[in-house]
Amino acid sequence: MEREDQQDETIYRVVVNHEEQYSIWPAHKPMPAGWRDEGTSGPKDVCLDHIEKVWTDMRPLSLRKRMEADAQAGA
Repeated sequence: MEREDQQDETIYRVVVNHEEQYSIWPAHKPMPAGWRDEGTSGPKDVCLDHIEKVWTDMRPLSLRKRMEADAQAGA
């Protein structure tokens, strides 16, 4: 159990899935199934700051594609 006053010294990596959704994963653990390494790693705050900058559209890729197709069909 981690004490609240202990600083998290874990190095994380930013991971992304096929729907272009982002998360962080401890760098020392095997990559989770269905996710790939995005290329950014470091302390948790660095990874989360990076995700906040690059993940500007929270909709899954399949939904974005469907909405785009619907918009084109209706035009």
